[in-house]
Amino acid sequence: MSSPPAAPQGPADLAARVVAWQRVHGRHSLPWQQTRDPYRVWLSEIMLQQTQVSTVLDYYERFLNRFPTVAALAAAPQDEVLALWAGLGYYSRARNLHRCAQAVVAEHGGEFPRSAAALKTLPGIGRSTSAAIAAFCFGERVAILDGNVKRVLTRVLGFGEDLAQSTHEKTLWRMADAALPQGEGIEAYTQGLMDLGATVCLQRNPTCEACPLASLCVAKAQGRPQDYPVKKRKLVRSQRAHALLWLEQDDQVWLVQRPQTGVWAGLWALPEFDSMAALEAACAAWLGERQHYTPIHHVLTHFDWALSPVRLRLAEGQALTASLAALWPSGQWVARSRLDDYGLPAPIKKLLYGQVQVLPSSSR
Repeated sequence: MSSPPAAPQGPADLAARVVAWQRVHGRHSLPWQQTRDPYRVWLSEIMLQQTQVSTVLDYYERFLNRFPTVAALAAAPQDEVLALWAGLGYYSRARNLHRCAQAVVAEHGGEFPRSAAALKTLPGIGRSTSAAIAAFCFGERVAILDGNVKRVLTRVLGFGEDLAQSTHEKTLWRMADAALPQGEGIEAYTQGLMDLGATVCLQRNPTCEACPLASLCVAKAQGRPQDYPVKKRKLVRSQRAHALLWLEQDDQVWLVQRPQTGVWAGLWALPEFDSMAALEAACAAWLGERQHYTPIHHVLTHFDWALSPVRLRLAEGQALTASLAALWPSGQWVARSRLDDYGLPAPIKKLLYGQVQVLPSSSR
């Protein structure tokens, strides 16, 4: 799809409409909108990546209660950060959040840099996130281009090039820069674009009649807003299947810390096996009640994962700690009362807390 001519009104009109709409109809009550503290704005921006506002609200409050400053976050152990993040998903965000806090303290005296260019040098902060922080906290005139904003701008401008190609993404960035308000209002404009994408210019069934840009919008005039933005590169999904050993003894669960790279990096989980046969061979000599469960189906960005748990309640008096440590050097017994202190992936946490319906398939 090639780009049609731009709408007749210029970027200045687009910006003015967004600013006026946001001040009347935009969102104003979100907790991170009540501050110009870059720590709080940064935290919200990272949490909101790939995550709905309704989900973020509780996590945001809990994080600030535990880590009220960037220094407090930097000083915390990674395990504690991951434990608070558990269930929010995309855990690389939490690890980068921790690394970024440490960099702000170590390299910037505990103060966030005041420009988008400097902010972008910090771990886990990309071009759009750095621009949002700079615009909201320091009033810098700089464009953002997150998923919501891409959808709004490509539809309004009729930008039909494939954003999977970096050349076209760079072109859209230039167009976003050209659309910035010339004078004051960068905060309202930035928030307005986000709000339009989140509440009006939806991916499916946009409410064009409520949009202040409707008369400018090329996609609306064409009658096909669903065709924007264009991104032709398809994600190739794969399937994986593993067995999980849910090992219990004396009201304790054996947890293993996963490597610092890969899926669920740094989190605590149940021991994982490539096959059910491998799991059964590993614990064949251990005495206790075994229960096989139907698989948990977990969907990640690049693959679908079938996890088949086997619950083994060890008989009293078995001294297996040394054997378990030899098999899993990063493992340890964790009392059920302390599970909340550990960063557990959401499927594992739900399984251990009985919050997911996983039916026993057989007992052996």
